[in-house]
Amino acid sequence: QQFTQALLQLYNRSYFLSVPGHDQSSTLAQHSVELTLPNHHPFHRDLLRYAKLMEWLKSTDYGKYEGLTKNYMDYLSRLYEREIKDFFEVAKIKMTGTTKESKKFGQRRLSLMGLHGSSGKLTGSTSSLNKLSVQSSGNRRSQSSSLLDMGNMSASDLDVADRTKFDKIFEQVLSELEPLCLAEQDFISKFFKLQQHQSMPGTMAEAEDLDGGTLSRQHNCGTPLPVSSEKDMIRQMMIKIFRCIEPELNNLIALGDKIDSFNSLYMLVKMSHHVWTAQNVDPASFLSTTLGNVLVTVKRNFDKCISNQIRQMEEVKISKKSKVGILPFVAEFEEFAGLAESIFKNAERRGDLDKAYTKLIRGVFVNVEKVANESQKTPRDVVMMENFHHIFATLSRLKISCLEAEKKEAKQKYTDHLQSYVIYSLGQPLEKLNHFFDGVEARVAQGIREEEVSYQLAFNKQELRKVIKEYPGKEVKKGLDNLYKKVDKHLCEEENLLQVVWHSMQDEFIRQYKHFEGLIARCYPGSGVTMEFTIQDILDYCSSIAQSH
Repeated sequence: QQFTQALLQLYNRSYFLSVPGHDQSSTLAQHSVELTLPNHHPFHRDLLRYAKLMEWLKSTDYGKYEGLTKNYMDYLSRLYEREIKDFFEVAKIKMTGTTKESKKFGQRRLSLMGLHGSSGKLTGSTSSLNKLSVQSSGNRRSQSSSLLDMGNMSASDLDVADRTKFDKIFEQVLSELEPLCLAEQDFISKFFKLQQHQSMPGTMAEAEDLDGGTLSRQHNCGTPLPVSSEKDMIRQMMIKIFRCIEPELNNLIALGDKIDSFNSLYMLVKMSHHVWTAQNVDPASFLSTTLGNVLVTVKRNFDKCISNQIRQMEEVKISKKSKVGILPFVAEFEEFAGLAESIFKNAERRGDLDKAYTKLIRGVFVNVEKVANESQKTPRDVVMMENFHHIFATLSRLKISCLEAEKKEAKQKYTDHLQSYVIYSLGQPLEKLNHFFDGVEARVAQGIREEEVSYQLAFNKQELRKVIKEYPGKEVKKGLDNLYKKVDKHLCEEENLLQVVWHSMQDEFIRQYKHFEGLIARCYPGSGVTMEFTIQDILDYCSSIAQSH
């Protein structure tokens, strides 16, 4: 009994003296500012010298062994809570880009020094997300030139560099937590003689009471100790020691999502990879379970990000006084897809992204058409043509395999509405000539032979010459110039389709011209009647007009 009591005092003193940071000269602040967690290896190394004695105590006086275990958990849970909360506080400051980080953290550390008194009673940090005073809007941008309204944070602050910074910080947090948990679990197994992977001979079975954290014992001399109960004991000790990790991770995730909802893409990929790695080591470990729980939150945020984008598509309002151009949600889909492709490259969660793409692209298609139907300033065909051209260009550039069908559909819609707009806008630039030849074709349809149409009084050679003289080259060029100005007013500069549309109009005009030439050749053979301008003139007019604007 005396030896056991002396051993207890030795252990308790060793716990306290070995705890990193029990002294006020701790370098914890330095570790935190650098976004690293203190290394507990010296602490573990010192205590492992007593592992054999702990094994002896476990087999001879389980009550005392249990008491030491509880003391260890109490000391370590308070220590880790302080270290981890400090660590996460700095991560939050770095994520929000708060200025004078080290000064602010240094001031905060002064208030924490009282926690390291000689009594050894540690209390946790009182860090709060509210201290960060981050303001953000839940709505994405309403203009294609900006990403989202973040209150006092400008859109320029939310560029690729900022997201890359967030990604690095989040990865650093996970990379620091993993070895910390694994090292502690390995130490617990070795020091308290608890098996993680295989059975070993024993004289008792330990189990963790679900409600209180006290260890109970059943003596079974000579029977092997079940692996599951020892693994469960390790897991329950880890849960108590690292009870602050899961809520701190969830707070960090909430902050990342608040800063920019697209951060959920980074978090989903990073967290999934770390869960996959942890589960390959031990699917039932504390680390696997905790990261798995947090992954559920990350996936929920990712799904919410997708749902919010679709909702914002449905709620978009366009100005009745200005041309539509590229819709905000079309530009945002391009941004989302470009970011997602860079993040999800070779990622385990590619299937989640593909499902999100399918939902988003259908929402984009439906709502482009909805806006086009409601547009008053910009013709419906222009809204459809410009936006589906943008979608097609985006999908062609990114080569998203699951959206191949949608890429073809976008191209078809762009082509169809380009043609429709050209035909509608160009109309019949030689209107009286069109009307004249409509009459000619009507007579032919009634059974009059083409070469006999010229004998009809209303459609003889003199009437044809009279109509042709109303369209000299100068007037044709003037009409084309007015048409160019009208098209220029309809189209937006950012999509740069003006020359494409103009070239299509040129082709359509030449097609009409050739149609008239063909009718003249068939219905007025040998008459010598020709148009006042040539195809080459049309090409020259169109080129000159395009260059002059």
